[in-house]
Amino acid sequence: MLLASLGGLMLLSMMGLTVADVIGRYVFNAPIRGAGELTEVLLCATIFLGLGAVSVADGHVSVDLVTDQLPDWVQPIRKVAVGLFGGAVLIVVATRIWIYAGQIGGYGGTTVNLGIPVAPLGYFCALCCVIGGVITGALPLLNLFQRQK
Repeated sequence: MLLASLGGLMLLSMMGLTVADVIGRYVFNAPIRGAGELTEVLLCATIFLGLGAVSVADGHVSVDLVTDQLPDWVQPIRKVAVGLFGGAVLIVVATRIWIYAGQIGGYGGTTVNLGIPVAPLGYFCALCCVIGGVITGALPLLNLFQRQK
């Protein structure tokens, strides 16, 4: 609930910023300086923050053209295998983002107009990926163990 509320607040902020920027640009001929950068930063944070919530709700996009045809006894094993694979992929992505954020931080990378440091956003995204990966891998295992009891 907290993640959903925070994500909604960030989306509302992006919407308000975009509306104000468009009105300022076309009505007053005075756009908001750095509105595009702020929107990009908020969008990135919203996507990665929502990753944990999507993992908890098991809301990842999936296509099950073949897997629905498998026998019922295979389904729990398949869900665990897919969860562990998805979690591992997210951990690998988190590792790469962390390394890339370190490189950006090493040369002091900032956004062009507002000078917002980019490395902290990268570290935040990497941590969100790790959390999402752990949840994605752990939930199917927990469900399997609870089912066996």
